[in-house]
Amino acid sequence: MVAEPNNWGRFGAEDQRGTLNLLTPRTVLAALGSARRGEVLSLSMPIRGATSSPAPTTVPHLRGRPLPQHFMSVDGADYEAGTRAIGAGLRMADDAIIVTHHGTTTHMDALCHMWAGDSLYNGHPAARVRSYGATRCGIEHVGGIVARGVLFDVPRHLGLPHLPAGFRIDGELLAEIARVGPGDVAVVRTGWPAVWERSREEYWSGQPGLSADGGRWLARHDVAMVACDNAAIGGLNADQLADEGLDDDLHLILLWRHGVHLAEMLWLEDLSEAGVSDFLFIAAPLRIEGGTGSPITPLAVL
Repeated sequence: MVAEPNNWGRFGAEDQRGTLNLLTPRTVLAALGSARRGEVLSLSMPIRGATSSPAPTTVPHLRGRPLPQHFMSVDGADYEAGTRAIGAGLRMADDAIIVTHHGTTTHMDALCHMWAGDSLYNGHPAARVRSYGATRCGIEHVGGIVARGVLFDVPRHLGLPHLPAGFRIDGELLAEIARVGPGDVAVVRTGWPAVWERSREEYWSGQPGLSADGGRWLARHDVAMVACDNAAIGGLNADQLADEGLDDDLHLILLWRHGVHLAEMLWLEDLSEAGVSDFLFIAAPLRIEGGTGSPITPLAVL
C-alpha cells in the first residue's frame, strides 16, 4: 500500500477504473449542460503518412519514438474475386494503420501504464502486466468518457503564446485560472505543440507541464481525468525525461496513487481561441484488451 494519500480501495478492492467511477449517470447528465453553442472541436493530433513519406515527422513527437504510420492499398488486390463477381470497374482503397501512442500522438494512458514496487493501482499485482498484455487495469476497462471539461489555459492567463520549456504549473496557479470539481476532466494547455512549427530542436529542448504540487491539487479536487497538450503531463528536460524523483513523479501521483487516467498530446490551440472555460468533453479509447494505453480523438462540444 502506498503511504501518501491515495484512492486505493476507495471504489472497491477489485476496482480497475479509478476516478472514472465518479462519472455516474447523474454526473454525465449534468455535464451535458456544459455544451451551449453546439460547436464541436477535435482536440487530437493527426496521424499522417507512410514509411515512404516524410509526413509522419511533420507531427509533434518525442525524439526517437516509433511513429504512427498510415498505409493505403488502392489496387483492390485483396478483393479480386469480389471485383470479378460485381463488375470489372470496381476498385477499393483499404487502410492499414500501425499505431503507437506514448509520446507520438494523442492518446490515453491506462492505469497499468506505470507503477512502483510490486503493485499496480489499487494493489493489483504488477506481475499481471506481461508481454501479451495486462490482465489488470488495461485500457479496455475505460469505456466511453462523457464529462464536463474544464480548460486551464495557462499561457493565455499569463499573457504568453506558450509556456517556456522549464515552466512548471503548480496548484496555486491552477486555482487562479479555473474551478474544477469531482468528475470533471481537467484540460491543461501549455501551448507547447505550436513550438513544433517554429523549431523541432526547440520542441525537443524540454517541455513545460504540471508540477507535482499541481498534480496533487488536481487529485484532491477529484478530477476524473487529466488531459494535456504536452507529451508527459509533467515537464520534461532536454533528455526528454522528468527531473522529479519517484515520490513526485506525475504519473505515479495521478495514475498509480489516485487512479486518475491521463491523456497526452492533445491539440488545444483551437479550443483556446474559442474562449470557453468549460465544455462537454467526450473521448473513448480503442478497446485493446490488456493495453497500456490507446490513441483517442477527444472532442470538445462548446
